Amino acid sequence: MLQKIKIDKELVRERFSKTLQSYGDNAFVQKRMARTLLEMISFEVPGASFERVLEVGSGSGALMAELLSRYSVRAYYANDLVEESSLCLRQVLDRFPVDDFHFISGDIECYDFLPSALDLVASNATLQWLDDLDDFFSKMYDHLRPGGIFAFSTFSTSNMQEISSIEDVGLSYHSTGELEILAGRYFDILTCREEKELIEFSTPEAVLHHIRNTGVNGLLRQSWTKSRYQHFIAEYRRLYSCENGVSLTYHPVYCCLKKKLI
Repeated sequence: MLQKIKIDKELVRERFSKTLQSYGDNAFVQKRMARTLLEMISFEVPGASFERVLEVGSGSGALMAELLSRYSVRAYYANDLVEESSLCLRQVLDRFPVDDFHFISGDIECYDFLPSALDLVASNATLQWLDDLDDFFSKMYDHLRPGGIFAFSTFSTSNMQEISSIEDVGLSYHSTGELEILAGRYFDILTCREEKELIEFSTPEAVLHHIRNTGVNGLLRQSWTKSRYQHFIAEYRRLYSCENGVSLTYHPVYCCLKKKLI
């Protein structure tokens, strides 16, 4: 039976901090998700500018670069668990400057005082690391202006199912339907859709290398024994071999929401 892990935010911070420099080169799925999310925002909000934007989970700056390449933003607030993320964002801002930039370091769930009257809250591949989505949605509702947009991508129930099936441990992903129910308490749903993608790697070892270099192994602190490692490699090859090696499932969800006018 799959063991659902309570997220250790400090471990998540440590793992992503170590892989921040390699993340941009290895997180090709998350980069595509950032582009897809911005295409969704552009379709729903066809204007050319936002006054006030909050990004949750800014990471290496992929979403910021996509957003600022399409919109002018007067005030940009970026949050990430990893303080060093601000250095990556500064490099993006060298290409796409904004008038007013603020970095908010730490766990977004621990902040009660966030910028208000936001036009847009955006988040790419981050919400799966939060403990209480209902509380988070409520908080974003409170800080958006009337009619403001909340757009995010995250992962759903089949994400990296190969890893969880062998290790019997994984994140508590929400289904698209569950996300719509949670979001629907506070927002009108403009768009919500999911995709599944099988990524092929040459070997199970290459899968583990990919996971380490994107920081998404921030679930457990315990080290693998040699026997556990060998078992994982053998089971992965036995269960998930494909024409070009082995496969890994990504299951992204994209939602674009509008604050309800109550």
